[in-house]
Amino acid sequence: MSEALGAIGRTEDLRFSPDNRLLAVAGYSHRRCLILKLDIEPGVPRIAISGFMELKSESMGEVHGLDFIDNRTFVVANRDGLIAVFALPQGEPAGQCREIAPLRLIKGSRFCKLRSPGSVAVKREPHGRFSLLVCNNYKHRVTRHVVHRRLRYRALWNQVMLEQGLNIPDGIALSHDGRWVAVSSHGTNDVKIYDMSAPLGRGTQSAGALENANYPHGLRFTQDGGHILVADAGSPMVHVYASNGDWRGRRAPFRSVAVLDEETFLRGRANVEEGGPKGLDIDRSNSIVAVTCQEQTLAFYGLSSIVGRRAAEPECSVP
Repeated sequence: MSEALGAIGRTEDLRFSPDNRLLAVAGYSHRRCLILKLDIEPGVPRIAISGFMELKSESMGEVHGLDFIDNRTFVVANRDGLIAVFALPQGEPAGQCREIAPLRLIKGSRFCKLRSPGSVAVKREPHGRFSLLVCNNYKHRVTRHVVHRRLRYRALWNQVMLEQGLNIPDGIALSHDGRWVAVSSHGTNDVKIYDMSAPLGRGTQSAGALENANYPHGLRFTQDGGHILVADAGSPMVHVYASNGDWRGRRAPFRSVAVLDEETFLRGRANVEEGGPKGLDIDRSNSIVAVTCQEQTLAFYGLSSIVGRRAAEPECSVP
């Protein structure tokens, strides 16, 4: 297990499966995904990794973002290519390396082509449809691609969903009530928050912003919508922002927690935009935070330690 984590190279996003039994890690530099089998005790909280599977494909390139559609289907955003929808191979993750083919490649449309897709978020829609919300990193916009399960995830609709104010959108997250979407804006050194209760489009202005995040990357809302956690690739920190559930307006972090020691951070400090945490996710029990970057492939923290109810200490058992 430790060898597999050490061999994956530069990582970007990571994501827990809906049933909380798997964690997918984007292997950017080695063009693969690492799927980890988990055993989580949410009340403690405690997490153990009990198996893994490496997945490769001709349709996996610079794997930057990923998300699950369901427990057996996941989406990969290749920053040097397209969006690919995959089914997990049958069987338990038992240390094998598997070559897989995509169920579907998403290219966009004539007037909404995908360009440098990075992070991706899956939004469940009515009648078996799903929206794939994609950060087009170097086109400075977020696109929406509506797919249908019964049509093997063929895109029915493609649109530019957000563009105003974004400069290298590098991470995306939805609030659990579906009201807000947060987008890391690397070039403006903040996180833009948009109100999804109104129609969205190219000219939609952000309703709020999270400031003082240097180079924000992965981010997640807590289950109650009262906090947003932001991984800062330009520092060793995860920043915590708070609200009463209304994310309009500008706000600074009320707390910042170091998730890398100084030596590890400086080892990855190739430039001012690097060295810190990249991927960040909160497990489905809302008790564990996972973070990843090239120099520290994986670390787990209790959510309560990140938001400030007790000291932040790694909580992980790896065989």
